[in-house]
Amino acid sequence: MHTQFRLLPAAAVLALAGAMSACSTPKPLYQQEQFDSADSPYMHKFEATADSTCEAARRALLSQGYIASPSKSDSVDGSKNFQPSNDSHAVIEVHVVCTADDPKSSHSTAYVNAVQDRYALKKSNTSASVGLSVFGSLSLPIGSSDDSMVKVASETIPAGVFYQRYFALVQHYLKVDAVQPDPAVATTPAAAARPAAATTMAAAPGQPQALSPITDALPPIGASAAVGNPQNAANVK
Repeated sequence: MHTQFRLLPAAAVLALAGAMSACSTPKPLYQQEQFDSADSPYMHKFEATADSTCEAARRALLSQGYIASPSKSDSVDGSKNFQPSNDSHAVIEVHVVCTADDPKSSHSTAYVNAVQDRYALKKSNTSASVGLSVFGSLSLPIGSSDDSMVKVASETIPAGVFYQRYFALVQHYLKVDAVQPDPAVATTPAAAARPAAATTMAAAPGQPQALSPITDALPPIGASAAVGNPQNAANVK
């Protein structure tokens, strides 16, 4: 009994080999960058000015143990160290840039980029060489061991929960700043009552007293002197 073998054409074999190699070869990283015009997960819009957004971004980093740089009008940086194990070390650096969407409105956009650097402990042994006139140069196993942290990886933290939590915390501090009263315009009840009391003392008895405007913080000219000195009041009469 004869077995017949069918030989595939050479073109089909080459096509199959090319398809298999294409599947095994990873796609270059730069080809994964889409640069879409849609909203990026690394950005978030806030109803606040760029200065207020950057200040809230700085406070959000400080509240989580990050070492934040002095807040600028349009950017802020922060870093935090981690020690997962005795032989490894990691650093997360956060970069925030705040831009105004429209100079005439109080809307801004925050762009956040977080980079994680990883370090590993590397040990290097050094041996001492001793030169002898009889035996020549000998390398003896006596020496020292140097330990140092070597950077082994660095990558941008991918979009996800990290940025969502950070943007939520920035929004929280923007709301906290919005409800705080302005110290330049805040007045105590006692200070607000003093001008009204002075106006009441300066009014003539028996006459109806009109309400003074808010901007009228001082009593009429001569009223304070007549009230403070009885003799001057008699002269006026």
